[in-house]
Amino acid sequence: QLQLVESGGGLVQPGGSLRLSCAASGFTLDYYAIGWFRQAPGKEREGVSCISTSNGITKYADSVKGRFTISRDNAKNTVYLQMNSLKPEDTGVYYCAASSSVAWDRAKWLVWREFNYWGSGTQVTVAS
Repeated sequence: QLQLVESGGGLVQPGGSLRLSCAASGFTLDYYAIGWFRQAPGKEREGVSCISTSNGITKYADSVKGRFTISRDNAKNTVYLQMNSLKPEDTGVYYCAASSSVAWDRAKWLVWREFNYWGSGTQVTVAS
């Protein structure tokens, strides 16, 4: 059974850093798009970043470009999201998600409805 488990969330001060991990089981990360999405209270879920597990091509939301870095370790079946220079507006529940159907369609990589496998999320709170 395909499962995604996020970890690494927590409370951090503005300007701080966190690294999120998304560990996959039940499948190998060979030909998938793995995305990170976040949802703040009262707001719609939004795409943050995505990576192709086959060729490492990435995509970022404008709001996190230059601050967040997504990477993957296929040997460990894990995708990471390094988050630097965190801001209070980065606060939310962060989810990782996988899709094989959009693995080759980069235009859809930040659209949460295109992803069909989801983790349960990890809370990130940026506050002083």
